[in-house]
Amino acid sequence: MSSKPNTQKGLYLYDYILSGNCYKVRLFLSFLQLDHELIPIDFFPGFEHKQTEFLELNPLGQIPVLMDDGFVLPDAQAILVYLAAKYDSTEAWYPKDPKLQGRITQWLAFADSITGSCSAARLHDKLGFKLNIEQARKKGHQNLRLLDDHLVENKIVGKDWLVLNRPTIADIACFPYVALAEEGGISLNDYPAARSWINRFKKLPQFIVMPGIPPLHGMKNNEGKFFNQEGLCFS
Repeated sequence: MSSKPNTQKGLYLYDYILSGNCYKVRLFLSFLQLDHELIPIDFFPGFEHKQTEFLELNPLGQIPVLMDDGFVLPDAQAILVYLAAKYDSTEAWYPKDPKLQGRITQWLAFADSITGSCSAARLHDKLGFKLNIEQARKKGHQNLRLLDDHLVENKIVGKDWLVLNRPTIADIACFPYVALAEEGGISLNDYPAARSWINRFKKLPQFIVMPGIPPLHGMKNNEGKFFNQEGLCFS
């Protein structure tokens, strides 16, 4: 692999910069303001995640993988739950109320459906992966319609986010591949509530960008640089 931790002490994320699943973990680490180190994985074209050394970490050959003081945990949604449970003392991101945890877990599962549709279409268009693109886009639109309708219903009762009137890990889990959907040929034009939700994310303190998800037009990123609507830095 590109690099390995010299010690098991500390927080490490095996990461690919273009992966929405890796990004959601990077984003949550930023929200929690946790010191960590990224270990880049050559997902494409190197397929490093399918090589023996990586498979020892995650036999499924998937990214991301978190290592926390030697504890190894794959799967983006599982990592979000773990980080919230261990490091969020406010319990804001993953409340201990069983009913709220149940609702949040529903959206964590839904995030996997978004990955299987919107992300799959993006892999086809950007990296040339072979799959049934029409089926992926059709399922992506179905998922976006469900998400958009839910956000509209929540707005009526005073909630700006998927579960509460504040973001939880449910929102983080679903956010990246919705925001990246157009890179897979899935337009967001018919989903105004989802577009507003994306913009609310970009206004959160400690929000970070990734390729394909720029800051809001005219807003500064964490380095104090301004970006235009296309995500191009101009200062």
